Amino acid sequence: MTQSNAQQDELGKFAALADRWWQPDGEMRPLHDINPARLRFVNERAPLRDQQVLDVGCGAGILSEAMADIGAQVTGIDLADELLTAGRRHAEEQGVAVDYRCISTRDLAAEATGRYDVVTCMEMLEHVPEPQAIVDDCARLVKPGGAVFFSTINRNAMAWALAIAGAEYILGLLPRGTHDYAKLIKPSELGHWARQSGLTVKQVTGLHYNPLLRSARIGGRPDVNYLMYCVRD
Repeated sequence: MTQSNAQQDELGKFAALADRWWQPDGEMRPLHDINPARLRFVNERAPLRDQQVLDVGCGAGILSEAMADIGAQVTGIDLADELLTAGRRHAEEQGVAVDYRCISTRDLAAEATGRYDVVTCMEMLEHVPEPQAIVDDCARLVKPGGAVFFSTINRNAMAWALAIAGAEYILGLLPRGTHDYAKLIKPSELGHWARQSGLTVKQVTGLHYNPLLRSARIGGRPDVNYLMYCVRD
């Protein structure tokens, strides 16, 4: 298995949270809170029932399991074994079928080019050293005409103030050091990589999280968190 596109310190940082990943009030609380909104965004644009779906950077499976629960045939991949173990355990407890694999996107693309109807890559690109390569792999893994969804964080002063200073250091919604400002990605950059990889960008929209109400809404400007919906040419 190739790990050239995953930093070991990033993997270790998230792997350390494996036993608490599924605690709704734990460190992954924001992911639990935004999951219904991002699931709805995906399912409205690419109905998931009976589709072959790949969840890239799945962690312990918050989105993977939700997609499987509404009828998708889901493969979740990550490079942190501890997270995948937690995901398998939780899915078994819930009676939900998810195929979790510890494999890189590059290695999977070599064996499964064009296999998936839908590919999701959520809250992951800002944690890898070569996000453009991940985008390219996602494009290779989806079928022609299939849908690819990305979610990440913009790189600007507002994003630094809200997603890093506010969320990590003031409100404590995420562990300190979760995000590195230099790795945040502008929508223009992500869109350029997507088009270079043979994807057509259909929509870019904001993802707005209210930590007090523990809810999220999708729409408006992509100033901080945002979603991008693409289709394979």
